[in-house]
Amino acid sequence: MNDNNTSPPLNYLTNGHTVKSWLLTVDHKRIGVLYLIAMTCFFLVGATAATLFRLELATHNANVLANDTYNRLFTMHGIIMVFFFLIPAVPGVLGNFLVPLMIGAKDVAFPRLNLASWYIYMLGGLFTLAAIIGGGIDTGWTFYTPYSSVYADSHVILAGTGVFITGFSSILTGLNFIVTIHKMRAPGLTWMRLPLFIWAQYSTAIINVLGTPVLAITLLLVLAERVLGFGIFDPQKGGDPVLYQHMFWFYSHPAVYIMILPGFGVVSEVLACFSRKRIYGYEFVAFSSLAIAAIGFFVWGHHMFTSSQSPYAGLIFSILTYLVGIPTAIKIFNWTATLYKGSVELSAPMLYTLGFIGLFLVGGLTGLFLATKALNVHLHDTYFVVAHFHYVMVGGMMMAWLAGLHFWWPKMFGKLYNEFWARVGAVIIFFGFNFTFFPQFIAGYMGMPRRYHVYDIEYQPFQMLSTAGAFFMGIGLIICLVTLVSSIFTGRPSGKNPWKATGLEWNYASSPPDTHNFTVPVKVDVEAYDYTDERIYQDA
Repeated sequence: MNDNNTSPPLNYLTNGHTVKSWLLTVDHKRIGVLYLIAMTCFFLVGATAATLFRLELATHNANVLANDTYNRLFTMHGIIMVFFFLIPAVPGVLGNFLVPLMIGAKDVAFPRLNLASWYIYMLGGLFTLAAIIGGGIDTGWTFYTPYSSVYADSHVILAGTGVFITGFSSILTGLNFIVTIHKMRAPGLTWMRLPLFIWAQYSTAIINVLGTPVLAITLLLVLAERVLGFGIFDPQKGGDPVLYQHMFWFYSHPAVYIMILPGFGVVSEVLACFSRKRIYGYEFVAFSSLAIAAIGFFVWGHHMFTSSQSPYAGLIFSILTYLVGIPTAIKIFNWTATLYKGSVELSAPMLYTLGFIGLFLVGGLTGLFLATKALNVHLHDTYFVVAHFHYVMVGGMMMAWLAGLHFWWPKMFGKLYNEFWARVGAVIIFFGFNFTFFPQFIAGYMGMPRRYHVYDIEYQPFQMLSTAGAFFMGIGLIICLVTLVSSIFTGRPSGKNPWKATGLEWNYASSPPDTHNFTVPVKVDVEAYDYTDERIYQDA
């Protein structure tokens, strides 16, 4: 018990309550929370657009939206969800909050640059929202040329500028993480003792630093052609629209791994904790993240099997796409082996993690269908591609994101949420997701093209089921949001280590963490995920 002259220690939440103290903070934990608030708002914008066009797609005629409005809504949904939620979600929130804590550092290597990254992200978001409010964009989230650079009658310049600016946030965050992980690890924390979450963040940071400048240059060229009339992609001026596809997908396929690799790291942490076992084949899982990051730069051409790309080049890209499945399969097999004979606890984070494994497996296997040239010709630009993408990105990344958020929520805010309602939300989201997107595989295989809101009546049962599933999934997301937010005000104190997990963030830092992370010196003397270490069962 504290005496009358001793104040309780300040944590990062209570050390300064003013808005100014938050907006000018260089504390990596507060910056993580700022990202969480901003990304939740962007997610709600993207989800609202999806709700509107899902209502339209429930029937085969245009009963709700005009043609142009529909085009602008699905474009808005794609741009917001990809560039302002999926790509920065885990690195921005969990990465910022956890990387220093998990390696025993007081902060990231460049705290001011970290804050600048958030402001750059917000500035890019404001440009994009201005484009949406001003009338929207109708090019699709890929900004394909020459439509985006010459013909589109919408706010391409504003939206492209927003995405261009936001890319610098990813680059600076990635650079910060690389330097922090290399230079600021606690004594004894060797590379082979790092949590797999850190390996995943490190691999993602490499892709961000190397790949994002290519997207920035590509969008800059689009804006230059649109504003100044240069003939870069416009065939009427000697340009080549396929060049844009090469440049865009050279970034945007590795960007798939920017979205999913951090989720792999989350899954490894949650799986080890709730099966009470060290990750099977730790070294293989760690290096498979680097392998995915490397091979991911060589598969962009599988997006252009139906373009003017050489069939021989297509053959090479098809083989490379199959190759990138190998390190991904290593992770799936090793996670499954970790579960075998483990003491498995079906907590809310674990339910999201198991959902991730199942849904991502479907997404990955259907990706192999699309990597097959003959099948790709039939399935290209159909709803099969839409379903595949969402099984990877939403069924995969979003489930991992929710698993991580539930897992580290007690560490972030020091409060326990209602476990029953958290599990209910996880189950509803899982089933709602499958009802939403699995019918789209069938519709796509039957030949229904994507981006159409007036379609043959034979596809209507599948679209009706998708719309019903989307609203069912929305109920689960609302339950999740209410459960987490209400816990901040009504939840019981979590204690330092409510999950009895390994890791420096659980065993050395309070919940919520101290302003400077650790009040005692940190030294690592055990392997990662050593659940035989009795110290993890001593909660402070």
